[in-house]
Amino acid sequence: MIREELPAALDGERLDRVVAFLADVSRSVAAGLVAKGAVTVDDVVAESGKVRLAAGAIVGVDTDAIEVTPPPTGDPNVEFGVVYADDDVIVVDKPAGLVVHPGAGNPDGTLVNGLLHRFPELAELGQGVTEKRPGIVHRLDAGSSGLLVVARNEDAVAALIAQFADHSAGRRYDALVWGHPEAVRGIIDAPIGRDPGDPLKMALVADGRHARTEYELVRKLLAPAPVSLLSCRLETGRTHQIRVHLAGVGHPLVGDTTYGDRRPVLGLTRPFLHAAELSFDHPATGERLTFTSELPADLAALLDTLEPVAD
Repeated sequence: MIREELPAALDGERLDRVVAFLADVSRSVAAGLVAKGAVTVDDVVAESGKVRLAAGAIVGVDTDAIEVTPPPTGDPNVEFGVVYADDDVIVVDKPAGLVVHPGAGNPDGTLVNGLLHRFPELAELGQGVTEKRPGIVHRLDAGSSGLLVVARNEDAVAALIAQFADHSAGRRYDALVWGHPEAVRGIIDAPIGRDPGDPLKMALVADGRHARTEYELVRKLLAPAPVSLLSCRLETGRTHQIRVHLAGVGHPLVGDTTYGDRRPVLGLTRPFLHAAELSFDHPATGERLTFTSELPADLAALLDTLEPVAD
């Protein structure tokens, strides 16, 4: 059982975030604990994780209610490409549809399971990452393809997390969107958080986390309607960031059934989003490394069918 007085530094925080911090669990697990009646505020069972707490509140968490799941194991059947590997890092080219790490609804068959088969020493990592995602230091949606760097030791974990936190690591994505942006280049700077109307989706919300995406128009094209190929660079790494930002300015990704406003998918089974370039400073040598990945077959085939707009 955890029983703590809320410090001034957490004044105004939501209960589910406080529980996640105190019990060292994810936000989803924290929300589940509240739903189970395993969380109290001032000795009264909490009914919602959304309530904001005042400093001095006494928060109790019944840690016996936390379900313990075994760590992931290696799976030789998970297919993915390895672009580069040394004693410190692994650069992976992830196929679309492959979930990165185990979670709700995806207990196995993930990239992590495949990595543990090829690089079993990853199972020893624990500091700075959870057991379910050893070595994973940044995000890539299941529906997205492309480059992802994995740390092979604790020093590399710390160094790479720091680079993604201070935005010195670079990520460039190829994205096909509906419409033709008015500006050839632009920056979308808008906070992202959970959609108040659908907790499974993200949205532009005033009290969300800071998010910033830079885009450049590569090519104007015609399909059943105007579409554009964009090159996007992330300054932050929020969940579904590019998809939410581009949809928010009226240019949702082709193939995105979640944020695409019921537009045609043009034969795609996933959003047109590919992590085409990844750069970072090597955690041991400091050398700047840059890797690129060509468009996978499904995205390249769609581009080949589209007509360029004449200048």
